[in-house]
Amino acid sequence: MKHPLFALCLSGTLLTGGFAFAHHGWGSYDASKQFSITSTVQQADWQNPHVMVVVSYNNRNWEAVLAPPFRMNARGLSPDMLRAGTQVTLVGYPSTRVENELRAERITVGGRTYELR
Repeated sequence: MKHPLFALCLSGTLLTGGFAFAHHGWGSYDASKQFSITSTVQQADWQNPHVMVVVSYNNRNWEAVLAPPFRMNARGLSPDMLRAGTQVTLVGYPSTRVENELRAERITVGGRTYELR
């Protein structure tokens, strides 16, 4: 190959571009429509890239996208705190792409509020 450095750089760009594309980013949430849900956790999924919880709101299930697990742990949250049946208050923004999905900015569990950013 004439230009091995070019091939290496191109391969690296394509690889990291795929990872960036796989992450949805926060641009698909409407930050002008902040709202709050107080409900019990129906289901929780504690894994990368984001912790997810499902809660009931206005007779519909809402999926809340929380922070990544490492950030949740750093803020003092653990999987045991978000078991099904636990009451939580979520403050966040609705998705502009997925019906009944929100990006949570903060969560209150057991009377304590945790910032998720």
